[in-house]
Amino acid sequence: MRLDPDAATRVASFGEMKPMRVRGLAAVREAIESTLHPANMPSMAHIEDCAIPRASGQIPIRIYRPSTESGRPVLVYFHGGGLVMGSNHSFEPLARAIAAESNATVVSVDYRLAPEHPPPAQFEDAYWATAWVADHADRLGVDPARLAVVGDSAGGSLAAAVTLEARDHDGPAICCQVLLYPGLDRDMGAPSITALADAPMLSVDDINYMHDLVDNGAGAPHDHYRVPAYAADLSGLPPAIVVTGECDPVRDWGERYAVRLRDARVQTTVTRYPGMYHGFMMRSDATARGRLAIAEVGGLLRAKFANPLPF
Repeated sequence: MRLDPDAATRVASFGEMKPMRVRGLAAVREAIESTLHPANMPSMAHIEDCAIPRASGQIPIRIYRPSTESGRPVLVYFHGGGLVMGSNHSFEPLARAIAAESNATVVSVDYRLAPEHPPPAQFEDAYWATAWVADHADRLGVDPARLAVVGDSAGGSLAAAVTLEARDHDGPAICCQVLLYPGLDRDMGAPSITALADAPMLSVDDINYMHDLVDNGAGAPHDHYRVPAYAADLSGLPPAIVVTGECDPVRDWGERYAVRLRDARVQTTVTRYPGMYHGFMMRSDATARGRLAIAEVGGLLRAKFANPLPF
């Protein structure tokens, strides 16, 4: 494993990081929520905090608008954090960057977290939010024909699961799925898992710890809405943009899923960024390849929004 120089500098800036299970979930959550935002986040024309109503309560969302022009494409965004941490606040730098580079409205979803809310709560919130955005496109001033889902890490798993549910049950039309180093498998014997067991930013012990928290009260997953890699059929899904990092233990999970999408005749773009650790797009300002990844994902989305195709 060889990190890019600026990636290595970023990792070194955190000092010695104890495993998540040693620090404990409360401390890990506090650390991610208390991290200061970069001073140079992209400016937005408008940012709005509101909530989506549902029978079991409300789902907080944050809407980022790079332009006040109506009829813009829209991205429904699910943050990372292993389904046990993260929020619209802590992942604001990534949500803003995606909005700016894609020139699309971003609806960031503050889904419920495990273990307080065992699965499928996270998936239910993600799908409900996506359907709500599609149903309220006029109210939001967005184009429902150019609706995409995007997620990083565990959020990438939610994004993939939402497209499976939409396909299986005639749900909202989704024009693209963006899966950023997605945690959409449970194969702990994958080559990248075994080779990068002690990777910086995310170790195999960290992955196991978060899986233990998520499964507490829910049991081991068996269906493809919790683990999209379990889906037997990936045909008929929206075009995919898949991003992986060379030094990320879950790299193979995303790349194998991308191959399966391609083989199912789903238009798929997959890019592995050399020298990059898990989560490198969360603070894309910190590395050159992070900035490049944001720009390339944004460029692909702009191209897809400008040239929509049925699938």
